[in-house]
Amino acid sequence: MIIELLYLVSAILFIMGIRDLSSPVTARRGNLLASLGMFFAVVGTLMHHDILQVASGQGVVQAYGWIVAGMALGGIIGAVMAHYMPMTAMPERISIVNGLGGAASCLVGIAEYVRLAGEGLDAFTVGVIGFEVMLGALTFTGSMIAFAKLRGLIKGLFTFPLQNMVSVVWVLAMLAIVAELLLGYFGAQSQWILVWILLAMAMFFGIMFVQPIGGADMPVVIAMLNAYSGLAAAATGFALDNKVLIIAGSLDGASGLLLSILMCRAMNRSIMNVLIGGVGQTVSMPAGGQGEEGMPTEVSITEAAGMLMGAQSVVIVPGYGMAAAGAHFAVRELADFLKDRGTTVKYAIHPVAGRMPGHMNVLLADANVPYDELIEMDDINSDFPTTDVALVMGANDICNPAARNMEGSPIYGMPILDVDKARNVIVIKRSMSPGFAGIPNSLFVADNAYMLFGDGKTTTEKLVEILNM
Repeated sequence: MIIELLYLVSAILFIMGIRDLSSPVTARRGNLLASLGMFFAVVGTLMHHDILQVASGQGVVQAYGWIVAGMALGGIIGAVMAHYMPMTAMPERISIVNGLGGAASCLVGIAEYVRLAGEGLDAFTVGVIGFEVMLGALTFTGSMIAFAKLRGLIKGLFTFPLQNMVSVVWVLAMLAIVAELLLGYFGAQSQWILVWILLAMAMFFGIMFVQPIGGADMPVVIAMLNAYSGLAAAATGFALDNKVLIIAGSLDGASGLLLSILMCRAMNRSIMNVLIGGVGQTVSMPAGGQGEEGMPTEVSITEAAGMLMGAQSVVIVPGYGMAAAGAHFAVRELADFLKDRGTTVKYAIHPVAGRMPGHMNVLLADANVPYDELIEMDDINSDFPTTDVALVMGANDICNPAARNMEGSPIYGMPILDVDKARNVIVIKRSMSPGFAGIPNSLFVADNAYMLFGDGKTTTEKLVEILNM
């Protein structure tokens, strides 16, 4: 009775946490509620009858020794990651956590199969373990590849002929193995071999799944891997007859899938296009397309400071370049100076800016930027025509006019921030290099655009220094 009550409280807290995470204003509270729900879930699991039976036979210390050791080790690792890993590396950390969650589900599935194989497994349990192993293994390897790509350890894309067809056939083959585990047509002896074959195929598919995908689609990939991790956890719940795992995993899987769909809509592409299309690689400009024509107008830091000093309204457009440079604290300091002078300052947030969903929101919140200054794309676009200065901080594809006027472009049709409609645009970038989509940005050579070349953090700090003189 107590366990069921703890699980019920956990489920309620998980739901309330996800609800609060839907808004930056309540996100901190949502994270706290979800963490509290996980605490109650762990307490309830430690009171499970299987563990208590072992404790009564072997002694409490021996029964709980390994569990406590694992909790202590995991807690230490988590605390170190939370303390020392910078907010700019949040996408990499999310990939690691997703991968380890998938690995945990996979290992639990294999352990349950080994433990119960001699006792005679029912068809449902074997089938669930098959899904658990498949989803957990591909989530682990896929997340590790995503981490390596985000970290820059793996560069470029790897594709091969008939890749889409091979991927589809591979998935169907894994599902066929799961079906055989469920039906048991070839007998119990073959199931042991099939479980290991499924494990190997799933781990390899995780690599096939992420390796062809370019950086522009990484937010969708992270959301999808999160969904797979949740579904693997739900399968673990069915295998262990643990209701809170079923609820938490289902919530995680459903929210991750919904987020993936929303990200795809924001990028104007289908789920299948992202999963197996290898979008995001460098492409050549289509004939007759509008690319980067002409020379950019370069300005000095002093000239840029003068433009900001004379502006009544400024919209800051953050991108991954800001995150990579660690410039978010300097950006907030610049915004605070302008606001003290009476300038209206807002931040334009594109849904896929950065390397994970909500990346810019997380970074700016870390720099204590007020939530009410973070304006979503649909609400901020109407402000650009009356904006004196749009300050682009390391963003590229999310403000590239090619999405509106260049058919055949990888980003054609993708909703973008209408930065080019501002009266003046200052772009802080290291160089004229293209974004993740690999195409030039005509904004950089527009008549109302001015390039301020340099490191994002250093350049912004110099702007603040000049403005304070």
